[in-house]
Amino acid sequence: MKFKSVEEISAVLLNTAEAMGIEIVEVEAKVTKNSYITVYIDTESGVDLDTCEKFHNAIDPILDELDPSYGAPYTLNVSSPGLDRPLKTERDFLKRIGKDVEVKLFAPMKGKKYLECELIGYDGQNVTLKDGDEEFKLPLNKIAKINEAIKFD
Repeated sequence: MKFKSVEEISAVLLNTAEAMGIEIVEVEAKVTKNSYITVYIDTESGVDLDTCEKFHNAIDPILDELDPSYGAPYTLNVSSPGLDRPLKTERDFLKRIGKDVEVKLFAPMKGKKYLECELIGYDGQNVTLKDGDEEFKLPLNKIAKINEAIKFD
């Protein structure tokens, strides 16, 4: 079994998502014993179970028509990307400028492999971070994982 490309799957869902005020963050298609397609979504006000269910119901017939699995059975999941999901796209980074992020590095920098600091810039190749009074650029290829810092008040 194989799936059509995630780009093709995303493209057929885009109009429905936009009409519903939903951003498709990522589409994942996995061939396993129980193959599945997961569509990760976001909205300006966040994602709840009701939003996931409405979007699932809206895209199910669209995917039936596309036949992304060439007739093989699969499970369709619609989910929030989660609070601690890694920043991957330009939109992810730009949306979080001015917010605190957690950065895990491949190799230590100044003796640290983990940083928590403010994201103040992004240029496609580097992030600009602020730690206290110090601002510095960090190439994306030095970062193992970067995500928004989760603060519990």
